[in-house]
Amino acid sequence: MRHSAQALLLALAAAGSVPAHAAIELIATGSLSGALSDRSGLTGTLENGVSANLFGGIGSGLAWAGGNTFLALPDRGPNATPWNSQLDDTTSYISRFHTVTLGLTASAGPLPYTLTPTLVDTKLLYSGTALNYAPANPQNANIAGAPAINTDGKQYFTGRSDNFGAGDSLNGNNGRLDPEGIRVSPDGKSVYVSDEYGPYVYRFDRQTGERTAVYTLPGNLAVAELAPTGSAEISGNTSGRVANKGMEGLAIAPDGSALYGFMQSPLLQDSNGTGNGQINRIVRVDLTTGQTQEFAYNNKVGSKLYNSSELLALNSHEFLVLERDGKGLGDGSNAAFKRIYKVDLAGATDITALSGEANLLPYAPAKSLFLDLRALLNANGISDALIPSKLEGMAFGEDILVNGVLKHTLYIGNDNDFLPSVGGLDNPNQWFVFAFTDADLGGSVYQNQNIAPIATPVPEPSAYSLLAGIGLVGLAVVRLRGRRRKR
Repeated sequence: MRHSAQALLLALAAAGSVPAHAAIELIATGSLSGALSDRSGLTGTLENGVSANLFGGIGSGLAWAGGNTFLALPDRGPNATPWNSQLDDTTSYISRFHTVTLGLTASAGPLPYTLTPTLVDTKLLYSGTALNYAPANPQNANIAGAPAINTDGKQYFTGRSDNFGAGDSLNGNNGRLDPEGIRVSPDGKSVYVSDEYGPYVYRFDRQTGERTAVYTLPGNLAVAELAPTGSAEISGNTSGRVANKGMEGLAIAPDGSALYGFMQSPLLQDSNGTGNGQINRIVRVDLTTGQTQEFAYNNKVGSKLYNSSELLALNSHEFLVLERDGKGLGDGSNAAFKRIYKVDLAGATDITALSGEANLLPYAPAKSLFLDLRALLNANGISDALIPSKLEGMAFGEDILVNGVLKHTLYIGNDNDFLPSVGGLDNPNQWFVFAFTDADLGGSVYQNQNIAPIATPVPEPSAYSLLAGIGLVGLAVVRLRGRRRKR
């Protein structure tokens, strides 16, 4: 929606010409096959035989970039095909983000809108300075960790778990990156990415993919002993982030002043070395001073503990938190728990100097349910078996009219683990779009980012738009054996 049209709708709403509040509703769904090639321009295959330009899974993170433009984030790449268990079967898949348009068109169907996803661009992520990679094995030079396309001025980040050097896991010179969260700066020129390996928070140039800043995170997030397998890193450390459960989510303050990184599970020192516990940490990074703070988040619901997938800022102090189980489409089971909670960090205590679950629990702010995703999807005819197991991306979009009511939009995407099909079921990249009003926020104030538009490439006619929404029907499906996955 153009800004002028949006301003008109807002004026109508303020004047009382737009009907009043209705409940949160699902207004559109759409999908895009991961079996296609992306727009990276890469050729050849990875160590496991998978194409280096496989579109794959792009739902680890989702960021609004203005209009109907979003940035979609794959994680460390396809590691379901066995090739080297000493590396958790990770490959030299080059880290990247995709620009996609998620176009909404009014529909006479069962939902008020049709969602048409189109892949516009792919940007590879690199450093202008040297990175640490695994050296070539004397017995097999082909498994060196450095990407073959590296040059002196472009050292690419990859998902290979052995691409690290000396020091703890916060060493920003390490070449391994497992991207999980993504946000756009207010001027539209920079992209912020959080990861699980460090954890790291980096800033990249949106037009080139070059890293332009490294943010120093608190030392209590780091593990001292690095290893190519997650199990070795967990067993070899007593403090720091849990392997494969690092900084899963990333939020940005609406004014762009701060980032909020969300740890997927409790730190080792907060969970008796297991990663299983009630308290996740939210790390605030002031983008002007670089100073950090940490806040407690209680992930317990009833008698169960849930890992948290994403964080989204409602305003300068309130956030939506996506919590889920690992069940559903892609896991071969039935979804049981997919919810979004609201939490307020105003006045919350900085817990950086504290550790241990018992010490942190008193400082976790209360949370309230915003949306039961599973229940609403069920109500719209989407069964538990077809709800994606790993709903991970979350972003606001433009305000729209739904049956004459001006509403805000919320987009939720899935991470399909680069598995285009599982157990005979298509497993594409999917998006679910929800509409809500201020009245649904229980007194909270909604403040979306105002992102300046920048020029984006115009996609050539291709299957990306023609096949949007039909999953894998009629495609040459890439069959990936095995299902080694991260939660």
